[in-house]
Amino acid sequence: MAKCWFVYMIKTHKNTLYTGVTTDVERRFREHASQGVKSARYLRGKAPLELVWVASVDDKQMAMRLEYRIKQLPRKTKDKLVANEHTLESLFVDVFETSSSSV
Repeated sequence: MAKCWFVYMIKTHKNTLYTGVTTDVERRFREHASQGVKSARYLRGKAPLELVWVASVDDKQMAMRLEYRIKQLPRKTKDKLVANEHTLESLFVDVFETSSSSV
């Protein structure tokens, strides 16, 4: 059975966005919120944190590809993604075409 992967965004108290991937969003958010050694270095000292956006994807490769592409987006576009004014499919048509053609 294949694992389901997730791409997520967390907002810090400084109103910055952090993007990551995981197979367990709740566990990963707890790790980040704990500010311990398993927290992303970028998020340490920036609590409280808020999980603001999550999307499930088919596999790790796609999750990592989307994470990279989201990190390249301008802040306004990320905010629209968080507000559901954009979808991943509309922003990254090429990623989803490649995925569906390889099945």
